[in-house]
Amino acid sequence: AATLTGGNRNDVTQLIPLLQAVPSVRGKRGRPRHRPDVVLGDRGYDHDKYRRLVWGLGVKPVIARRGTEHGSGLGTQRWVVERAFAHLHWFRRLRIRWEIRDDIHEAFLTLGCALICWRRLRALVTDAVG
Repeated sequence: AATLTGGNRNDVTQLIPLLQAVPSVRGKRGRPRHRPDVVLGDRGYDHDKYRRLVWGLGVKPVIARRGTEHGSGLGTQRWVVERAFAHLHWFRRLRIRWEIRDDIHEAFLTLGCALICWRRLRALVTDAVG
């Protein structure tokens, strides 16, 4: 899931709407999961209020604490998120926002995410076949 806000908005304000925007995931038999098991966050998300809200959704928050030394162990998992941002910056229209209308920019964001997923799936299929 991806959400779009203004540049002057704090990221932590979009944590709960983003978790609620995650579509259901099909997998094993039974009730489909609607939310992830765990959410990873950097020090910018370290607020007790948001930790409680995330727990209220049934998701375990794994968030680095402010004022502690680096080396919390989240870097080994957070790099996936940072890599996704780097992949989105491959698209020039997403690196610098040229569109004034937010619906057009959100459409390009959705298209960029779809292309990244398609390229990843295509690479997995060619590795499995070849």
